[in-house]
Amino acid sequence: MKHLYVSILVFLLIFSCEKTPQNTKLSGAVFGTSYAVIYDGHTNYQKQLDSLFSIINASMSTYIDDSNISKVNRNETVVLDEHFIKVFNKAKLIYRLTEGAFDPTIGAVVNAWDFGPEGNIKNLDSLKIDSLMRSVGFNKMGLIDGKSIKKRPNAYLDFNAIAKGYAVDVIADFLQSKQVDNFLVEIGGEIRCKGINVEKENSWTVGVEMPHFDGTQSILKAISIGDAAMATSGTYRKFKIDENGKRYSHIIDTKTGYPSKTNLLSISVIAKDCMTADAYATAFKTMGIDKVKAFLEQHHELQVFLIFENDNGDFETLALNGFPES
Repeated sequence: MKHLYVSILVFLLIFSCEKTPQNTKLSGAVFGTSYAVIYDGHTNYQKQLDSLFSIINASMSTYIDDSNISKVNRNETVVLDEHFIKVFNKAKLIYRLTEGAFDPTIGAVVNAWDFGPEGNIKNLDSLKIDSLMRSVGFNKMGLIDGKSIKKRPNAYLDFNAIAKGYAVDVIADFLQSKQVDNFLVEIGGEIRCKGINVEKENSWTVGVEMPHFDGTQSILKAISIGDAAMATSGTYRKFKIDENGKRYSHIIDTKTGYPSKTNLLSISVIAKDCMTADAYATAFKTMGIDKVKAFLEQHHELQVFLIFENDNGDFETLALNGFPES
């Protein structure tokens, strides 16, 4: 959900205006993607940001062998840190609200389809998928005394669909602790804003991209957001093609263990915090349009923009719960 091309689009939208000395702009590489942090002020917080990124990686990166989550997946004894616990509890809440559409224990199946850090299983078949699915189910996992995890030995936990959004929130909270009232934090396309862009004396503007399977880039619409977060999940960039030329999504259906087969191409979610937006953007991809619409009737705190392919193969869009027009 969430790649370097989205980061580039955000830069193009925000950095195209005439610069003044008022904003500080920090950027770099993190979590296998890029980040941009723009805020009203002159203090350079680069060292603090690097430290926070390192802490989050050490907690939840499945790509780091000695991270807490890697130790958990190896069934090693570990005292969990506050970041891990916050993400675990939020993930558990969204798992319950979406009736399992969002499930961080699907990670082993994601790896089997060659979308994760462990590589793919050769000659993947239904028997192997069924075997892996026996350990899937976030309801089978819990915290003990709020400090350690109880899980099945073969269960594999993966927070990649929520941790990036959480990292955005961590940076945003840090800036607010420094009394920064105007900022935009973006990591791999996941965004959280507050206040305004003081250089333009206007709201922060971010882009929603038009899906292109050929790797080209274009913006479908630009929207203004205030004190909110937005995350996007899509299938038009990250997919696999099998020997028969069939395209399959990197979003794995948590009920079946197979790539999602919905006609949704892109889901953008606006929420109060980026961790929430990030998780729902992933969950909605597996739910499909009708279930998303029904869910949002009970969750007006979420604003959603869907891009999907109709029966004729044409793109259509649907804005729900007041998603901004511009």
